[in-house]
Amino acid sequence: MDTTVPATDVPRVLPRDEWVRTLPQTIVASCVLLLDAEDRMLLLRYAGDEPGAGLWGLPGGMLDHGEDPLGAACRELDEETGIVLDREPRFIGYDHRADVKGTGPVIDFYFHGGRLAPGQTVRRSDEHDQDGLFALADLESTPLATPLPTLTALHRAALTGTVVALREGLPR
Repeated sequence: MDTTVPATDVPRVLPRDEWVRTLPQTIVASCVLLLDAEDRMLLLRYAGDEPGAGLWGLPGGMLDHGEDPLGAACRELDEETGIVLDREPRFIGYDHRADVKGTGPVIDFYFHGGRLAPGQTVRRSDEHDQDGLFALADLESTPLATPLPTLTALHRAALTGTVVALREGLPR
């Protein structure tokens, strides 16, 4: 005779599709750091009608559905600057931000695209109204979309061949 009693305090197991809807939703983006011969970074300024208007940042943006971070980095670089890399960019870091402007978590992947060719031209998208090359020292008074500690850590990673893990834009 079976004398077991069913447990009443065991949580119900959700069907997979319901369980998946309970998982955190995260926005994923990719950016490319390009340097010139003097180790200055290529930055783009967001145009007046864009979110972040007037702020300078790295070429990049959000992944399309099904796209991987490396593919998105190359696509965004081409769309925003007209630059097509002749080799695969190197992964140099990521940044996890817990909540960006109320949208929830964001993970940014960063890649080093190498050195700009001397005289390299930039064909900006409508999303940006200026481009420029900046030394880290030039950025202290520049309005930035990507915080200076983030750019500094990424710049160092690009030059040293390392990878940096960031949280809220700061090295861990």
